[in-house]
Amino acid sequence: MRILVIGSGGREHALVWKFRQSPRVSEIFVAPGNGGTSGAGAINVPVTADDLDALVDLARREKIDLVVPGPELPLTLGIVDRMREAGIACFGPDAYCARLEGSKAFAKEIMDRAQVPTARCAVFSDPEIAKNHVVKVGAPLVIKADGLAAGKGVVVARDSQEALQAVSDIMEARAFGASGDRVVLEECLVGEEASFLCFCDGERAVPLPSAQDHKAAWNNDQGPNTGGMGAYSPAPVLPDDRLEEMADLTIRPILRELAKDGHPFVGVLYAGLMLTADGPKVLEYNVRFGDPECQPLLARLEGDLAQVMLDCVNGGLDPASLGYSAQTALGVVLTAKGYPRAYPKGLVIKGIEEAEALPGVKVFHSGTAVKDQVLISSGGRVLCVTALGDDLPAAQKAAYAALEKIQMPEGFYRTDIGDKGIRRLESEKDR
Repeated sequence: MRILVIGSGGREHALVWKFRQSPRVSEIFVAPGNGGTSGAGAINVPVTADDLDALVDLARREKIDLVVPGPELPLTLGIVDRMREAGIACFGPDAYCARLEGSKAFAKEIMDRAQVPTARCAVFSDPEIAKNHVVKVGAPLVIKADGLAAGKGVVVARDSQEALQAVSDIMEARAFGASGDRVVLEECLVGEEASFLCFCDGERAVPLPSAQDHKAAWNNDQGPNTGGMGAYSPAPVLPDDRLEEMADLTIRPILRELAKDGHPFVGVLYAGLMLTADGPKVLEYNVRFGDPECQPLLARLEGDLAQVMLDCVNGGLDPASLGYSAQTALGVVLTAKGYPRAYPKGLVIKGIEEAEALPGVKVFHSGTAVKDQVLISSGGRVLCVTALGDDLPAAQKAAYAALEKIQMPEGFYRTDIGDKGIRRLESEKDR
């Protein structure tokens, strides 16, 4: 099987690493890839994730059997539709279904139809009317750019002034460009978050183990939102015995609604959950693997990922083909200092081999490049240092021990990834 992975982040490196373990996979291409994918036995091709014409040409030229888009942008632009037209299997939803992530307003509409529990909200295309709503309802409020914003278009406003500023930044200052043409203002839910993902073949949804992402830049969930600073799986807040219940509540009703619309959902459907005192509620949907959740999830996956994805595309997903390690996996993201705001690039990275020499450790490249045979940083999120352990404390200890082996000037990472889960495990032990 010849595979084309689209994207350039840590998620894509993890996909390549997992595909390499399949006896069915003979060749892997990545468009455009990074310093890690080229070192993992894949061929990087200088085609960007949003150049659909070039991606279709590449897939045809290389006789690709399966295309796997990593990020949301090519999915929302319609890469699956284009590949289908060309007769090439592509793992992911069509452009209609991808609007679940591409438009927060559309996602709310589908959730309402499917009776999926979520936060109350209002949608505005006029900044003045949006501001009037803020004044009327007060804070706390969550302000979301309607369109894609690389995981950063959400502001949790603790007071009305912060909410008004967020509306102004998104709609008037155009902080996220056209993605801020509309805003979704929703009630602020209180609870603990969890990431819940399912493989979907249009009809069936098979849950993956739970995970927990850490969106805030700094310890104790402080600071600006990022693309994700670390994740672990499983998440104690969502144990394995609740996964089917969660699929019935948040994923399968969505699949039924989309199928009614004539667009069966194929791919990974990811529900960002808030586990409130009133039960689970959906914060948002993603239509692909999360990054960095993908890294610990794939570290635990024991099935043949390429075959699972092909089965999804062909409408024949077999739950028995998915197996997972009983171990816990935890990944910590190493960033360039300053991320998600201004940050330096071209930082020299050393010590990855030493880190990966530790038991159970794999270092996934998120924003790296090779220049004159030297590995350098090329993005804000640079590496995701991922480790397996017999339990969450062990996985945490291993990941941070590996991070100590890596040298990158102007590097930064959170030091509390996993703490929340460990506290929960300890409190459950004390009951």
